[in-house]
Amino acid sequence: MVRLEAGPVDPGALLEAFCRDRTDVGAVVSFTGLCRAASEGLPVTTLTLDAWPGFTEAVMTELEASTRARFDVVDVLAVHRWGEVGVGQPIVFVAVAAAHRRAAFEAADFLMDQLKTRAPLWKREDGPNGRRWIEPRPSDHADAARWTEPEPAE
Repeated sequence: MVRLEAGPVDPGALLEAFCRDRTDVGAVVSFTGLCRAASEGLPVTTLTLDAWPGFTEAVMTELEASTRARFDVVDVLAVHRWGEVGVGQPIVFVAVAAAHRRAAFEAADFLMDQLKTRAPLWKREDGPNGRRWIEPRPSDHADAARWTEPEPAE
């Protein structure tokens, strides 16, 4: 399941609900991304994420489906915030449930790499030095590229 939220995201409540009454798995891995107070050495006071709700959710759903297809998982949850986010507030929450820990860890890592580089969310940092739009860094693309399968040899 994926959700795009205009209001605050509560990782504790999301994780509790995701784990409630689970007897079908042996592992749940979660990740929470927070708004940092500094980016590339510059202070940040707020982060604004723009989204196109129907389109952004459709792409997030495709990323969730590719996570389920690639890994042996039982359940996936991805909740991404949009709008203005203050320093220290959650931006994204991902949880993956699987029979075993390795699949859960790998699936959560894969999904975050895909969300970071492929989800149509536009990010702007505001701070005392002004505003600046943020693009995925080369390291974000390198992280996502780890999951690309090499072409078979001819």
